[in-house]
Amino acid sequence: MPLLARTVLAPLAVEVAAGALGRLPELLYDTRISSGGRVSVALGPGLGTEIATRLSLPDATVHTIKPGTLASARDLASRLRDDRVDALVGIGGGRLIDTAKYAATELGLPMVAVATSLAHDGLASPVASLEREGASISYGVHTPLAVLADLDYIARAPAAQLRSGVGDALTNLSATADWQLSHEVNGEAIDGLALAIARTGAEAVLRHPGSIADEDFLATLANALVQGGLAMGMAGSSRPCSGGCHEIAHALQALHPGSVTHGEQGAFGALVCTWLRGDRRLFGDLAAAMARHGLPRTAEELGLGVPELVRAVDYAPRTRPGRYTILEHRELDSVAIERHLTEMMHELD
Repeated sequence: MPLLARTVLAPLAVEVAAGALGRLPELLYDTRISSGGRVSVALGPGLGTEIATRLSLPDATVHTIKPGTLASARDLASRLRDDRVDALVGIGGGRLIDTAKYAATELGLPMVAVATSLAHDGLASPVASLEREGASISYGVHTPLAVLADLDYIARAPAAQLRSGVGDALTNLSATADWQLSHEVNGEAIDGLALAIARTGAEAVLRHPGSIADEDFLATLANALVQGGLAMGMAGSSRPCSGGCHEIAHALQALHPGSVTHGEQGAFGALVCTWLRGDRRLFGDLAAAMARHGLPRTAEELGLGVPELVRAVDYAPRTRPGRYTILEHRELDSVAIERHLTEMMHELD
């Protein structure tokens, strides 16, 4: 009897632990990514100087970059062309890792992601979000060959970045519901394994009683963000992690840039979509988790007025044409959106 299976692109190794950065040379050797430690290392201007002094890679070539833009990613790729190395190691937050993923992909170079912060689910994803001409654009890239998340550094990250990561993880609960809705209404293909992995990580964050000050919670969050990235790789798209929640986040960013982090915007979007979906049990659990971690849930907490939120929710479907979510399904006009938002925020009082 034939055995049927599929190949899933995933990192060769994932480690979430305190002191993970110190085990980087061992990981490079054990995975055969670079037996001799001949790698290029991309660091940011913040912790980069400190990290550079702690690297036990005497044969490494270190590049300090200002990450986050397409121009910086292309500049890094240009610099790497002169390096005779086995792989690129990106050490830093989400912007640094996305920049390194793009540069490595452009050169066909293996890449290792070492996270020192947890702002979004890009640790193990096949997507890099980079700024181009003032707009954030998502680019398809190779999944990192290995992922390390150093909890010592992550615990030192700014609270806003960690709250963003919490929000990004929680959005998967709404995104997967939107994916299922599109499957039921439009027959869109759905990947049950990708959906299950995305939801499992998000549920773990939702139910964990700890805070961003607790190492155990940070480990749970890191694992959830890695699972989100793996789910996107399995699905071949951002579907398991991006639905109406991220449409609202992109609308808020476009109309009111700099209000709160993208992950916090996405969590607010997930709260709105869950309310519109009529799932009051999940709405209550999601609202409680957001309150526990200090994520904004109302117009006042977002620093906006209700009319501004109405405009953002009304505009949201235009940020991802062709993606079917609860927002497209309900087709609410501005009057109905205002009524729902007012009722939702009254429920949160």
